[in-house]
Amino acid sequence: MGDVLGYARVSTGDQDVAGQMLRLEQAGAIKVFTDVRSGRSMDRPGLIALLDYARRGDTLAVVRLDRLGRSLAELLSTVTMLKERGIALVSLEERIDTGSAAGELVFHVFGAIAHFERRLIAERTKDGILAARARGKRPGRQPLDQEKAAAALKLVAAGLSPTMAARQLGLGRSTVYREVSRAGIRRGVKPPSTSRSPRNPPSPGLCDS
Repeated sequence: MGDVLGYARVSTGDQDVAGQMLRLEQAGAIKVFTDVRSGRSMDRPGLIALLDYARRGDTLAVVRLDRLGRSLAELLSTVTMLKERGIALVSLEERIDTGSAAGELVFHVFGAIAHFERRLIAERTKDGILAARARGKRPGRQPLDQEKAAAALKLVAAGLSPTMAARQLGLGRSTVYREVSRAGIRRGVKPPSTSRSPRNPPSPGLCDS
């Protein structure tokens, strides 16, 4: 029979893992690995160290399932990885033990729910695109208003900063910077005139007083 290894995580340094560690040790954990990280951070050295230490037949114990993942999909991914390595999972508060038939059944149900959610999101996205097209709107990034872009270039050439030009015209700042760079315009330096010279310039004699 393998060992029970505990994993405790708190989101900020203001929280204390001592309570989790005590409960895990009371549940039989011979060693507890800890992380003080946000649930949004994928960098969890404590969990990585536990997985490196664990061997086939061991059990990973947590106080709650949310200590292992910030979402159902992430949790299921971790459980699948543990199963492939022959490591069971025990959650004290949810009373789930994947080493038992009942515990494994629970995660099969969770997996079905996660699959249903993914399909539902995909269908809603598809319906939204179709509805937008029916209203005459094209999904995705809107095309750049060329008149506004030209006006922004003139403002920058006149000495206004790209940020202010973007604000005045309702354009994105990065868009104005990109157009300025593309046009080779420097702030306060007017772009070279593109107007054509007169087709028939006046005779020098006509210009003399």
